Parts: sequence; C-alpha cells; structure tokens
Amino acid sequence: MACKKEKTFQFVIVGGGIAGVTCVEQLSSQIPSAGVALITAGPHIKAVTNYKQVSRTLEEFNVEERPSSVLEEKFPNLTVIHSAVKSLNTQSHTVETADGRVFGYKKLCICSGGRPKLLTQDNPYVLGIRDTDSAKVFQKQLSNAKRIVIVGNGGIALELVYEVEGCEVIWAVKDKAIGNTFFDAGAAQFLIPSLESNKSERAAPCKRPRYTTEEAAAAGALQTFTADRHLQRQGSGVTEPGSALGPDWHEGIVLRGAEQVSRRVSVEYECEVEKIFTSEELLNSPQQTLRPENGTWPVYIQLSNGQTFGCDFVVSAIGVVPNTEPFLHGNSFAVADDAGLKVDDHMVTSEPDVYAAGDVCTACWELSSLWQQMRLWTQARQMGWYAGRCMAAHVLSETIELDFCFELFSHITKFFNYKVVLLGKFNAQGLGPDHELLVRCTKGQEYVKVVLSGGKMVGAVLIGETDLEETFENLILNQMDLTPYGEELLNPNIDIEDYFD
Repeated sequence: MACKKEKTFQFVIVGGGIAGVTCVEQLSSQIPSAGVALITAGPHIKAVTNYKQVSRTLEEFNVEERPSSVLEEKFPNLTVIHSAVKSLNTQSHTVETADGRVFGYKKLCICSGGRPKLLTQDNPYVLGIRDTDSAKVFQKQLSNAKRIVIVGNGGIALELVYEVEGCEVIWAVKDKAIGNTFFDAGAAQFLIPSLESNKSERAAPCKRPRYTTEEAAAAGALQTFTADRHLQRQGSGVTEPGSALGPDWHEGIVLRGAEQVSRRVSVEYECEVEKIFTSEELLNSPQQTLRPENGTWPVYIQLSNGQTFGCDFVVSAIGVVPNTEPFLHGNSFAVADDAGLKVDDHMVTSEPDVYAAGDVCTACWELSSLWQQMRLWTQARQMGWYAGRCMAAHVLSETIELDFCFELFSHITKFFNYKVVLLGKFNAQGLGPDHELLVRCTKGQEYVKVVLSGGKMVGAVLIGETDLEETFENLILNQMDLTPYGEELLNPNIDIEDYFD
C-alpha cells in the first residue's frame, strides 16, 4: 500500500452487521477512551433491540436497520468510515478502503459476514436475497409472478415458502425432508400441513406496516417473528452494497404474487438444479423432455430428478460462503474447510492482532460436546460480543475464559408461525448410532424430540408453545442420568418441570 495512512486507531472493526456492531459496542463500553473505527460499505448498521435473556443460554432479540450516526452519537470515541474494504496488509497493520484511504490499526476484527451462494452468476431471472435492496427487487418481481421456483432448504427458503401468497411455488430441496438444517424428518412431517392450509390469523400484528388500503387484504399474510433469525444472512456490507437483512425482513412488505390463490406449494425432494435456461434455449433444445408446458415462461429450470419447470424467476437460497474476499490476498490466514477464517478460543485468527467474528469465521478451538457452529443471528451477536471482550482484555492485560454461551448450542426462532427451540445436538450431530430419540407429537399443536446418549439428554427440538426449554436446558447442562425415567420423560400427563425443580 503506497498511500499515506490517514489515521491509526486502537481498534478497527470491518462490517456493519450484527457481529461488527456488537463488537464495537462492547469495545467502546469496556475502554471508552480508545479510538475505535467501524468500516462499513452501507449507510445503515444492524442494531440488536429488545434483547431478552430467556434462560441461561437462550436469548431472543430483534434486529433493526439504523443509520450509523446512531452509534456515533452513543459512542464519542467511534468513527464510522463509509466504504468497502479493498485490501488488508497484516504486516503493516493497515486497511485500504475502496475510495483509496488507508487506516492503521493496533487490533482489527473482521466481521464481514457471508455472501449468498448463487446457482448461477449474472442471470436476471435468478435472485439471491441478501440485503434490503434485493428484498425490494424480489417483492417487485413477485407482484407480477404466477409461479416461482425456490431452491434451498435453509432458513430463507423455509420463510419464503410460508410467506409467499398469490403465486404457485415449486420448492426444490436436496434432502429427503424440508428444513433438515434445523430439524429431522419427524418435525418436517409435523410442519408440512401448515403449507397446505391457509395461514391462520396472526396473534401479533405486524410491527412496521407499510401497505396502502388496497393492499390491506394481503397484509393479513404478514407474520411477526421473534427476530433472532437465521436468515442465512447474506453479505455484511464489506464487498457488498448493503448489510445483511434483518431477521424480520419480510414484515411490512407484501409478499404477494399475481394470482388469486392463497398458497400453492409443491415440494420436489432429493433433487438439485442441473440447468437453468430461457424459453428460446428451450425451443432450440434437442431433448424431447424439455418441451414447454402450456404457454411459455421467461425461465426454465431442469432438476436432477428429471423434472423441468417453467417459472417467472428462480430464488437461490442455498446458503452463504464466508466473505473473506478482500482479506486473503498477500496475507497468510489459516482458512477452514468451509472457507471461514480459523479463529481460536479468543476469536484470534492466525495473523497477529487480527480477530474475526460472525459468519466470516470458523470456530477452531476444542468445541464443547454440546455446541456446534451454525451461521445464525444468535451466534453472530455472541461472537461479536465475545471478540470485543477478548480484544479489550488483551489490551488491558486481563485473562479471559471462553464465554459460557459456547457451552451449549441454543437457538429460538419461528417457522410456519410455530415457536421453534433448538438445544445441544438437536439433530444428533456427530453422535453416530449410539443415541436414542424420544418423540411426542400432538398434530397442529406441538412436536417435542429429545436426544439421549448414554442415558443423558444431549439435545432437543421443541416446536410449539411447550414451555419445556428451561427444564431441558438444565437437564442437558447437568448431564443427569435419566435412565430411571425412560419414556415417562415425555409423558404428557406428568409435569416434568416438577420432577426437576
């Protein structure tokens, strides 16, 4: 970097998403006199609001997009630099921004999030939903659409298939069941009827309605979420134009197509996308299997199960890749198999004085047997908070233990208007054949699954208003032998909380 350094800050944080903003808040609270800079490409940052500690490890919060000036007013020591990062030189401890400025740092935290994996680049009929602008493009295109194809089986796909109305939805998933990132086939079976029925009236009103009177009828379709979401959060504002979407991104926008139907979803299981092509390419295709259906569509998608569908557009919701792009060149970061920057139990990367938090990093310490990394809102907040603690502790020469939040995996969210709580090895991750499952299911009301290993509870999935999360969290943390209770553990006639108070 030949440019002259403008200024050196004690702490520089890159990325205005949840991890970056939480890190800034933590550092500014711990060392109010330190110069802190936040480098973010977009004018807005993501702020955590309505934070609520539900139990020892479970937390709920909303995510709101706010002007970055709100942060600067709160912390006089903070400077917000509006630009993308062009390059990083870890040897000279400098960051160069896209507008040609160079800033020095004593300690740096990379919180650049993830960017969406797209099925194909530069195809106008393939949308990845990443930030507020792309969500608006989606809404606009949807308003004229009669049929869309959604590809993917994670959080965004689950939300979209439930929220979209007035449009036929073909949902292509590579697994045997829906939502297998979050739950098993039994839970999927419990949720599937929700796709076939009309949406029930919401208990809670939409928090930020923005529709006109003509659209009020469609507004009944909007859902209020406890917003700690897993919107597999596309892009955090470093190399991307905008910061990742907030968890309740679809509130207040009407996700309605051009047809007079409530919801029509058909699921294509165990398939992947083989080819995407236009109607012209289809007509010139020598393959007899690809003859158009009634009428022609702007775009066609061929799946590996032999099916070909025409549609108005395709939504690519196949997950994210850590957004490491501007940081790797010229540096020697250790990178994990999932392409994230490897971090140790103090969120430090392999480069001196460089930390990372959130979707961009991969936890490479010896993990607790009950915790796993998933790129979710909750973990972005926890990692950003803990990285800020660690950076401050290093400067103040204090020792710091690995935070308790990494002891037990826990996540609260909402799918298909059901409360969903995930605890520990909720899908028996890494347990091999040595585990047993107890399941209780009341159709349309609740689904409770417990994962036991060696007689001890190691994970749970709770769908619906079960009120069991705190009891189960304690049983998992205490590692109590539950063999004497057997199947009585889930007997609906026994108040299990009384057993273990």
